[in-house]
Amino acid sequence: QVQLVESGGGLVQAGGSLRLSCGASGRTFGSYAMGWFRQAPGKEREFVAYISRSGLTTYYADSVKGRFTISRDNAKNTVYLQMNSLKPEDTAVYYCGTTRGPPAGQYDYWGQGTQVTVSS
Repeated sequence: QVQLVESGGGLVQAGGSLRLSCGASGRTFGSYAMGWFRQAPGKEREFVAYISRSGLTTYYADSVKGRFTISRDNAKNTVYLQMNSLKPEDTAVYYCGTTRGPPAGQYDYWGQGTQVTVSS
């Protein structure tokens, strides 16, 4: 069992930055790859970024490539999402999830989400 808690969301103007954190409980954090997803009102949850167990491999949605950076600190059981050059269309609830598979694979555990609102 893994419990995930996201933090760092908030209200920011377009062009600004935020850093999201996702803290995990348990000793198995390093055995999971991690992903960030987001869900805007009236839309389905969509993939944002993925990082492998070691942190050496990352993938990004085209819509955030070059603006967002995913990273992890296995000693702190935490994965981060640095978001720069934010746009109003980035407004969503952001979730982190664990997976033992590829970026498009099944995610087993999810956090409760953190709201990101980007004003124009």
